[in-house]
Amino acid sequence: MHKDFFIYQAQTTQFAAGFEVEKAEGSYIYGTDGKRYLDFVAGVSANTLGHSHPKVVNAIKEQADKYLHVMVYGEYAQEKPIALCKLLAEATPDPLEITYLVNSGAEAIDGSLKLAKRYTGREEIVSFKNSYHGNTHGALSVSGNETHKREFRPLLPMVSFIEFNNENDLSQITEKTACVLLETIQGAAGFLVPENDYLIKLKKRCEEVGALLILDEIQPGFGRTGKLFAFEHFGIVPDILVMGKGMGGGVPVGAFMSSREIMETLSHSPKLGHITTFGGNPLIAAASHATLKEVLESGLMEETAEKEKLFRELLVHPKIKNINGKGLMLAVNLGTPEYTLATAKKCMEKGLIVFWQLYRNEYMRISPPLTISVDEIKQGCQIILDVLNED
Repeated sequence: MHKDFFIYQAQTTQFAAGFEVEKAEGSYIYGTDGKRYLDFVAGVSANTLGHSHPKVVNAIKEQADKYLHVMVYGEYAQEKPIALCKLLAEATPDPLEITYLVNSGAEAIDGSLKLAKRYTGREEIVSFKNSYHGNTHGALSVSGNETHKREFRPLLPMVSFIEFNNENDLSQITEKTACVLLETIQGAAGFLVPENDYLIKLKKRCEEVGALLILDEIQPGFGRTGKLFAFEHFGIVPDILVMGKGMGGGVPVGAFMSSREIMETLSHSPKLGHITTFGGNPLIAAASHATLKEVLESGLMEETAEKEKLFRELLVHPKIKNINGKGLMLAVNLGTPEYTLATAKKCMEKGLIVFWQLYRNEYMRISPPLTISVDEIKQGCQIILDVLNED
């Protein structure tokens, strides 16, 4: 399998691990080497309820016994997509009330940009330096790292970038701006959190000039920060909310959400303002609905703050410079990219899966399932400390 993986499957780097997976359950991934590995990454924030959560698996099986794909998005009424959209509307504040289901977070970003342009009639987009929103051409255009973009230009025109948490840059949002796109917590940059009521000031500026505020909650969404969505910590509600990753419980899904007034503009002039064949797929919607229901009813979100506190109490070491983030999306600064990658490799050898941040490789990612236990947190942190003590 390892050999065929490199022969037949396209790679994204020249140093993929090629780790051979046998099965995965709860907080563990089991390799074909006969070992089990404690997972502190959760598929890069995707496995909200851990691996193969029985409620998610059962929802998939039950839907598979009824029907799979029947029609392109938006034509037929199907039980699970409707239930998912209704539960999202009930769980989020006004004016968020209607959801467009798509295949991935990146597609949701593209759809949200189209929606903002269509509703406002404007063309300019303001995004943020060091932001990451995905790798479709649209999402890449509004991501803020030139190294990852330059070989794929030309990209979308009329996109400008301002600095996260810099209030002086808010003046660059004007009456020509269709939308401002922001990760509520900057992911690839090292899980940077808004400071000094920054989101409140940003939303006020958008309202002053008539621009829409789009929040990218692809990573923090579905309970990872202790709230269903991270914006609930910061006193604002976006005009458009984007989600993905963890909303599927391990299956591919994305969505963008807004008010009915805004969302309806995609249905006319022209019709099919956004269209997708497999968005709202009933199998995926069943898994996502089961995930959302469990997150809302299980008490896992209420446990997140204590689990974060435990991580911060345990991960104290001279080689740890600082820890960014909120809830169960934490970035541990180990000083240099080389040392972080070496640490991740040694942790894997000892049975712990950790990863690194896309842009800031000196930060080690910790984003375990919300279902991770206190004992598992202690075991994993001890492995990290053991590795840090080795040299």
